[in-house]
Amino acid sequence: MTSISNLGSSQIASQIATVEARMQAPITALKAQVTTEQASITAWGNINGAVSTLSQALANIKNVASISSRNASTTDSTKATATVSNTAATGAYNLTSISLAKSQEIYSNRLSSGAATLAGGAGALVFAVGGKNETIAIGSGSLTLNGVAAAINKTPGGVQASVIGTSAGARLVLTSSATGSAGAFNVSGTGALAQFDYNPGSAHAGEVLAQTASNATLTLNGVPLTSSTNTLTNAVAGVTIALAGSGNAVVSVSSSPTNLSSSVQAVATSLNAAISTIAKMTKFTPASTAGSGSSTATAGPLLGNFSATELKNEMLSAVSGLAASGVSAGAVGLSVSGSGVVSFNATSFASEYAKSPISVQNLIGSLYSTLNGLTTGALGTSSGSAGGTITSKSTGFIAAATASLNALITSIDAQSLQISKENAAQLKILQQGYIVAENKASSASITQTYLSIFLGSGSSSKS
Repeated sequence: MTSISNLGSSQIASQIATVEARMQAPITALKAQVTTEQASITAWGNINGAVSTLSQALANIKNVASISSRNASTTDSTKATATVSNTAATGAYNLTSISLAKSQEIYSNRLSSGAATLAGGAGALVFAVGGKNETIAIGSGSLTLNGVAAAINKTPGGVQASVIGTSAGARLVLTSSATGSAGAFNVSGTGALAQFDYNPGSAHAGEVLAQTASNATLTLNGVPLTSSTNTLTNAVAGVTIALAGSGNAVVSVSSSPTNLSSSVQAVATSLNAAISTIAKMTKFTPASTAGSGSSTATAGPLLGNFSATELKNEMLSAVSGLAASGVSAGAVGLSVSGSGVVSFNATSFASEYAKSPISVQNLIGSLYSTLNGLTTGALGTSSGSAGGTITSKSTGFIAAATASLNALITSIDAQSLQISKENAAQLKILQQGYIVAENKASSASITQTYLSIFLGSGSSSKS
């Protein structure tokens, strides 16, 4: 009789492993797809960052007319300096006979020290400044030069105090808070503070005039001017002049493209970074045939992606095709190389700006408009109310592509999970089938053994 062999556990495990590997193949393929999609998400994130940087640089040329196109210089910065706005008229402004505005300063007789107690008891100081009186009461616990100075400075007003001490003693120094003749002040005191009285019209042995409050005086292109401060904001429209010392100086205001040029340079730099990032994410590198480098071709995660490639091409075209008001990109130093690199020449920009500043400003305005449209389309927009709440928002295609990829990954993960569950169920059924088969094979083997014994015994008895 033919024997029935028993199935071994190692054979079962091997067959189950083979089946399990075959079942795992679709899941492995799905995981590989997830890795690919995640690489695409990372690539879009890199592009988003580069385009955001470009958007920030563009904000600096949004309002070209507001960018300062004036420059101020002085022949002697120790006498005067100046800052200008776009509204300043070009020209030279001759400042002569400059006399600075001064604050009033008086000081007391010398006392033994700043901490020594003043004789005479508590009292008050009354300052007459600009037609108003300021009263400061000082208690007996503060009757020292240091205490008086602290009490004065604690109350904001028209007078400030300090204590100047030497080995010979200390003095209370009182100074008007503002320069100009309107800052002149008188002082009257009671009690121990009477020694700080000061009034130019009467005896005032307690205080000595160190500096008289006075306005700044000068002539500007022959016209006499006075100012309570050393900063002239209305003498020349669009020009702020800071007087620094007595004497003469010439302030010159000229047309300057420096600020606008720097902003355009920043745009060119960030534009290059964005273009380079997109190029890297969409690049195909063939396998090396020169015996060195990689032996296999490599592809960027967004190779063949129309949106990414088109964004790069449109950015390059925004520069190469730039023209407005009879001025081209090349005339202002903007160019695109054959390899897709944007360059900017500040010297060419300055030269063209000197010829026609308005035309150049219009050209840069056109550049902003085109590139801003591209970055807005890529990044989307949002706007809010005065309270900071976003009231309107549009989604850029980068965010839309990323959201789509994330949704796809979620779907693939769910599919993988479902397949895993189904595989587990099938494997369980298979394992149970093998167990049943193994049990039946074992039972058959036992039966065969008994039959062999029985048949063997029968043959022996007949003989």
